[in-house]
Amino acid sequence: MNLDRLPDTYADTSSFSYHVDADWYDELDRFRQVLADDWPVSQPTEWHGAQSFLFAEAHLIDSGRFNDWLDLFTGDCLYWVPVTAGGGDPRREVSHALDDHRRLTDRVYWLRTGLAYSQLPPSRTRRLITNVECLDHPDGLRYVRSNFVVHEMRAGTPKTYTGWYGHVLRETDDGWRIRLKSVNLIDSEQYHENLTLVF
Repeated sequence: MNLDRLPDTYADTSSFSYHVDADWYDELDRFRQVLADDWPVSQPTEWHGAQSFLFAEAHLIDSGRFNDWLDLFTGDCLYWVPVTAGGGDPRREVSHALDDHRRLTDRVYWLRTGLAYSQLPPSRTRRLITNVECLDHPDGLRYVRSNFVVHEMRAGTPKTYTGWYGHVLRETDDGWRIRLKSVNLIDSEQYHENLTLVF
């Protein structure tokens, strides 16, 4: 899909998204490239800060504190679970999740209603995060890569999800906030029966 050739009704995203436009996708391309590059070894202070942030985020999700988790995101954020291994191009390819802040807010509200059929009963999760790398980029953002294993128990059925996270963090007056969270499952292109848990 070429965003420059869309009808005016759809090319003007202000009616249905605050941030998603051609520049937004171009920035996502740049984020994906930086996350795929080779990085120097992280400095201990940066690495410890990045690891602490990921562990704190994981605690909020596994504790079901989704409103607090949502507060970790910037207003122009993206929460992305691509189908294509390594990311793909969401302009042309389907994703398991491609949520800007408004969609992510909807997701959290939906989970909190207690009426989401695919989350009755709600998933219980515990995640392990390892192999954390970070890069403080000249663009002023902090890029973080890590491996994860998420264990889920729902309705008596255990499941395990494995892959790597790509976080792009922006420093704010309230600390680091998530500009991009990319969840790259090693079996992303395979059939997943109920992928409504929060990664």
